[in-house]
Amino acid sequence: MAKIDESLDFIPVHIAVLTVSDTRGLDQDRSGDTLVARLTEAGHILAARGIIRDERADIAAQLRTWCADPGIDVILTTGGTGLTGRDVTVEAHRDVYEKEIEAFGTVFTIVSMQKIGTSAVQSRATGGVAMGTYLFALPGSPGACRDAWDEILRWQLDYRHRPCNFVEIFPRLEEGQQRGTAKM
Repeated sequence: MAKIDESLDFIPVHIAVLTVSDTRGLDQDRSGDTLVARLTEAGHILAARGIIRDERADIAAQLRTWCADPGIDVILTTGGTGLTGRDVTVEAHRDVYEKEIEAFGTVFTIVSMQKIGTSAVQSRATGGVAMGTYLFALPGSPGACRDAWDEILRWQLDYRHRPCNFVEIFPRLEEGQQRGTAKM
């Protein structure tokens, strides 16, 4: 069974939060605020925060810029994961991914089903890895951000989580390459 191994030290992770929206500014960004509050309460470090319009090339460019930053270990985006024509965050993420974490979307759907039933099929949450950085695209609602953090990311971004977690494999994401000291 999954658990926290209290004999291990907590390792803070440097996390960037990017909100994708054509209509919101940072002062109305409840989903971004939700993620920032949760990650800092958990002991992680907010490395960067921004808001960007639903433009695939612009989102991908921002993701690449942050992936190249050795002070950022994880990027969380919120918004643009739905089915409308302007929802292009998932496509932008996949433009950047070197490897997709397929099970992230599956687990997110399972978590969402418990909260919103079959409406969970309308989310395209996704996760992946690029340049030694984890990237997760979350829906734009505060509830979905809470669910993703509380039920998945909180645990997988805690080095003490057993039987395994994302943090312990940071050194292997770019085997043979070192881009900085922020990663374990």
